[in-house]
Amino acid sequence: MSGDRHRRIFAFEADFSGDLRCIPMAVRRKLDLAGVKLKLAHWHGLSEAERRDLLAWPDSTEELERLHRWLLARSADLPQGPARAIDPLHTAAWLRGGAIPDILLESCRQLGVTLRAERWSQLDELERFALVKLCHPGHEHRNLPRALEEFDLKS
Repeated sequence: MSGDRHRRIFAFEADFSGDLRCIPMAVRRKLDLAGVKLKLAHWHGLSEAERRDLLAWPDSTEELERLHRWLLARSADLPQGPARAIDPLHTAAWLRGGAIPDILLESCRQLGVTLRAERWSQLDELERFALVKLCHPGHEHRNLPRALEEFDLKS
């Protein structure tokens, strides 16, 4: 991704973006690419300045490797214990604009929204990541309709 897109906060995240009390999608994407499972308790254990640094962290391959090392070392001192290393995602469906992931198609169907392949391919990587992430269990599904609207995908 170029420019500031790797650090942007979406409008549907506005409820908690001011103080970064929740992990923004841009940071979640970097965590998945860097191979780090950071729980919300870990996030809260970081200072606001550290959270802002994570949002601004570049997302080149070298920087993501550095992020991985830094987060594992930094979280080792947190009361929640260290963050967990996971396999970095390099083949996830949101990385490419090809076929729409089934989980997203099903979630859109339940909302009465038809998501077309050509529109999916026009989204940038962070937008595709957010849509897929919002469909997974454990995420606030109330934000999926808001994201679809923000990305001009509601039909």
